[in-house]
Amino acid sequence: MTAITAASQSATSRPASKSGTKVRRRKPARRVAWLPLLGLVVLLTLWLGAVRIMKVPAYILPAPEAVVSALWSGIATSPTSPLGYYLPLWSTLKNAALGLSIGCCLGLLLGSLMAEFRAIEKMVMPYAFALQSLPKVAIAPLIVIWFGFGDGSKIAISALLAFFPMLVNSFTGLRSVEPEKIELMRSLSATRFETYRIVKLPHAAPYIFAGLDMAVVYAFLGTIVAEFLGAQQGMGVVITQAQAITDVAGVFAALIILGAVGIILHTIVRSAETRIVHWAQRAH
Repeated sequence: MTAITAASQSATSRPASKSGTKVRRRKPARRVAWLPLLGLVVLLTLWLGAVRIMKVPAYILPAPEAVVSALWSGIATSPTSPLGYYLPLWSTLKNAALGLSIGCCLGLLLGSLMAEFRAIEKMVMPYAFALQSLPKVAIAPLIVIWFGFGDGSKIAISALLAFFPMLVNSFTGLRSVEPEKIELMRSLSATRFETYRIVKLPHAAPYIFAGLDMAVVYAFLGTIVAEFLGAQQGMGVVITQAQAITDVAGVFAALIILGAVGIILHTIVRSAETRIVHWAQRAH
């Protein structure tokens, strides 16, 4: 091994081969962390140009300083103040988290049962995809009628939107296991649950986290949509109230809050995915 390594290093360090072709070393790729900042600068420049030069009315596109002022007025308040963003954001995140937990657990459970038992797959799959094809915004008023205008309807819509990505991805991941591995577990007299836990679940981890990544966004979106239809508290209520008084800067500020929260949630899921999938692959 040492001789092979020394030979490869000496071959790499030669200035040129017999044909005169020089060996070029590849430079390590550098991360261009300034590109997102450049995109922000371009966006703000176009925004200022539209407001200052093209004279776009404030009720269509407010000035950046107006949005910053509205954003700061909602942030620089007490966390217990009803005028700030903290209580509405907490209400939205709480309902979205509950709906996400319910939807993901049910989706993983049903997806696992469908992957393990053909009878359950044939019985559930047509109705699951038929329900998935329905626009969720269309059935949201029906859910509000069933669960009321409280937190129940927000959790139900959030769980419904988070259910299908987890169902489809977990089913696909569990069914994509190589048959040789399953046959090996059978030759070792492993039970169905042991095969599921040791082989299938670690193999399906990337698929499951891909579904979780989509489910987080859909659960958050479902909660906001339910708050639009009727709620007493939440970021959807903040946007509706700002829209009612034509406070476009307040709407932009609430959207910035929601976008920042979405980026944070996406980063958390990706970080957990990297660690858990890496551990599952090593264990697998």
